[in-house]
Amino acid sequence: MSPKLAPRAKKKSAAPKSVDQRVGRVLAYVCGGVLALLPFHALFTTWLGSNFGHLDVFRIWKEIVLVACIPPGVYLAAKSQAYKQWLKTSWLARLILGYFVLAIGLGLVALKRHDVNGPALVYGLFADLRYLGFFLLVVLVMQQTDWLRRWWAQLVLVPATVVVVFGLLQRLVLPYDFLKHVGYGPKTIPAYQTVDNKIDYRRIQSTLRGANPLGAYLVIITGTLAAWFRQRWALVLAAVTLAALYFSYSRSAYIGAALAAGLVIYISVKSATWRRRAVVFSLVMALVGAGAIIGLRHNRLVENTFFHTDQTSHSVTSSNADRATALKNGWRDVQQSPLGRGPGTAGPASERNNHPARIAENYFLQLGQEMGWLGLAIYITISVLMARDLWWRRDDRLALALFASFVGLTFVNLLSHAWADDTLGLLWWGLAGIALSPGILEVRHKHEEKTAPRS
Repeated sequence: MSPKLAPRAKKKSAAPKSVDQRVGRVLAYVCGGVLALLPFHALFTTWLGSNFGHLDVFRIWKEIVLVACIPPGVYLAAKSQAYKQWLKTSWLARLILGYFVLAIGLGLVALKRHDVNGPALVYGLFADLRYLGFFLLVVLVMQQTDWLRRWWAQLVLVPATVVVVFGLLQRLVLPYDFLKHVGYGPKTIPAYQTVDNKIDYRRIQSTLRGANPLGAYLVIITGTLAAWFRQRWALVLAAVTLAALYFSYSRSAYIGAALAAGLVIYISVKSATWRRRAVVFSLVMALVGAGAIIGLRHNRLVENTFFHTDQTSHSVTSSNADRATALKNGWRDVQQSPLGRGPGTAGPASERNNHPARIAENYFLQLGQEMGWLGLAIYITISVLMARDLWWRRDDRLALALFASFVGLTFVNLLSHAWADDTLGLLWWGLAGIALSPGILEVRHKHEEKTAPRS
């Protein structure tokens, strides 16, 4: 046979894609579309809802998509030996499934006892479970195709560039209430936010649900860009991202982004000498920054940026006092109801309940209020196992960025309900599914070696 005919012969002998692979490919495109659209969904759903009504229906487009993925997902799970073996042997997977059962069970009990109404329960379950379900789906899809792994950077950074640029335009060029033209307002999402009711300190929110969600989202982007800190394009985009982060005036996100970027750079530097220098430099900068903030305590810019109040406060009560009260009330609820009151009885979803909303300003306290000590313990264990698995794969750029941003976002969640935000939760946990998917293949290989007949 002539060498020129070899490629044609290979093409003829190539096996067509199986049904499993085709289904997996379609689901990969769906998951990729969700990841790319998440940063813009608040903007578009608000515009659609304000023009056509049925705002809540538009807002749950992601959940509708995920529910539609259940039948083909179940089909793939039944066919994938690697995935089934992972579900059987992985404590991370088993705890997630147990957490699902506990949440649904507590929700049904709460509904029967009239502690929660139907809408609040549905939204509470969505907020608590959707990102974990998305993680399981992405892990499953990755067993059939590596398309998401090859395109994850584009799916994350291209939308992030649009978000950052639009946010800076909001602060520097566009009218402060520009978003009212796309339906933002008292009945949807505030068209603008300020620090201490001062228009001079407008907080940008870009296409996200608010300034704090934008700040939390930028923690992920900062950690991701830090993974390319040696690339010039990443440094330029990081500078623009940090500018947008500053104008969000989200103080928890400031610290979260610093933790994420610092961890990525520290772990990426292999030299022990440079690592020590980096630690010393970080400590010095932290001390200098803290000293500058304390020394300039009565400077108006410093007061409004870092304390969200000053001597000419326009608010009846400060946001700091409100947060302290919310944290205290949340901790008291967890102590008084160790079994929890069910999903939808606390956090943002509780605003739809017939009872007064319970906003603890802390995602972990929210889970304690809803799921009790048992649910909180399971969730913390899931988080620890997730961080451990990402740490083991820190040589991978995505896993490293996610590990570092997870540390930063854990801090953010101590002062907000960040994981309850659909953009943040689905984006980070979906990417985690991509990063950890190679572990499923390792489980399969170990299982095959164990069960293979001996010669």
